[in-house]
Amino acid sequence: MGEVMEVKSCSTSSNYTTATATPADEEEAPTTPLQVQYSSSSSVKTPKSPFGSRFMSTPSAIAIASASPSPSPSPMKKAIGSMQGYLEEVGRFTKLDPQDAWLPITESRKGNTYYAAFHTLSSGIGIQALILPLAFTNLGWIWGIACLCVAFIWQLYTLWLLIQLHESESGVRHSRYLKLAMAVFGEKMGKLLALLPIMYLSGGTCVTLIMIGADTMKIFFQIVCGETCTLNPLTSVEWYLVFTVVALLLAQLPNLNSIAGVSLIGAITAVGYCTIIWVVSIVEGRLAHVPYEHEPPPAVTRIFTVWNALGIIAFAFRGHNLVLEIQGTMPSDAKQPSRLPMWRGVKFAYLVIALCLFPLAIGGYWAYGNTIPPSGGMLIALHKYHGHDTSKFMLALTSLLVVINSLSSFQIYAMPVFDNLESRYTSKKNRPCPRWLRIGFRGFFGCLAFFIAVALPFLPSLAGLIGGIALPITLAYPCFMWLIIKKPKKYSVEWCLNGMLGAIGMILSLLVVTGAIWSIVAQGIKINFFNPQ
Repeated sequence: MGEVMEVKSCSTSSNYTTATATPADEEEAPTTPLQVQYSSSSSVKTPKSPFGSRFMSTPSAIAIASASPSPSPSPMKKAIGSMQGYLEEVGRFTKLDPQDAWLPITESRKGNTYYAAFHTLSSGIGIQALILPLAFTNLGWIWGIACLCVAFIWQLYTLWLLIQLHESESGVRHSRYLKLAMAVFGEKMGKLLALLPIMYLSGGTCVTLIMIGADTMKIFFQIVCGETCTLNPLTSVEWYLVFTVVALLLAQLPNLNSIAGVSLIGAITAVGYCTIIWVVSIVEGRLAHVPYEHEPPPAVTRIFTVWNALGIIAFAFRGHNLVLEIQGTMPSDAKQPSRLPMWRGVKFAYLVIALCLFPLAIGGYWAYGNTIPPSGGMLIALHKYHGHDTSKFMLALTSLLVVINSLSSFQIYAMPVFDNLESRYTSKKNRPCPRWLRIGFRGFFGCLAFFIAVALPFLPSLAGLIGGIALPITLAYPCFMWLIIKKPKKYSVEWCLNGMLGAIGMILSLLVVTGAIWSIVAQGIKINFFNPQ
């Protein structure tokens, strides 16, 4: 398998092209074994390279430069300047795997800041935010707000680390979280550490979305149809099937860039239903005699419930397993590296996410206290406590927005699974995946997710456990990756900060998983295999 090498220079006004030169903002041809492009622009300043400075410091180069006429630039001086620009940029390669042009995540590299914001919002905010007030029931006001703030800042920092690590100094673009983990920790260790959490986040989230989306479809039908409706309602399994079929129809869009419009719709609907739920809950007022305090539990019970609450908060901040994939859809060169537009999009997206999550968590706990339903969170609380004094239109609109958001989020979370399935074919056959096989792969995944949703309908109750398993992907691994790749000075602030955050993240993951397991064992969970209610 050949590599495509793209070398860009920034100096004078001449262009030299060998093989097939492609513009910097378009996708490189994957089938050519070697492609070298020299382009120059007098308006761009690039960092000095040791190659260029070494060449220009030789006696022959100095003698030629000093012999040139001083007032007017000669052709020889132009040529030397052009060669200097080329040598300054010779160390900056963009090495692309030809398979990238055949796979759904990197098939199109025409993304931009807006697309990054849409995808980040769609993947970063969702139905998991509705159970955030549950964490406050175990942490209380002060510790609940403090932990939420720390988790938000922490995960935003690790998100920045991942964006900076997307392009290595050798020019390799790590467009998949798993590939970056394998490059940093080694192939075997990278798969061992990251494969299960990443696939769990992608596949497990899709299964959960089928359950939540289908159940909300059922609620929407009941609200619209009314109590006097004569239509025979569908069973839960039939609603699961309806949701899966619609999701698979949307999943036929070819690549990650092509679902930018779907992600925009998902982002709008997520912001919409989060805002409606917390505004209605606050406007309707706090429940009468709402409890905020539990009876003092035993010390051991208290510790485990706190760990479980931390897992719920960790589960609310998802999407780190997709940030490198989103950045991989963007063009990148010396003038405009992909990290710049990606970070702009992420900053806007997380500003919106903060404006949704914090009012939802704080307002929901204020309105309902310890009466928040463990399953469904704020959505079920809205129907349970305000279904009689809130208009049917508002309730139906909220349910419809949740369904649309679930369908949209399914697309971006399923994309890494689609990409992984197709990469196995392209690596063996050394050619793009045929259209019929791509449809087959996506249909197979949809059927598998539907089967798991029917077989394990209690999966959403494991939010704390899911958050604990995925927590290193979000809070720990990026810090260790930064230390291994960037190699900061030992005992420097940067070295201590990332080492400490990574270690705390791993310990916290273990504690959260332990707390979630204890909570399941102590409080019980309704197990109903192949019997969704």
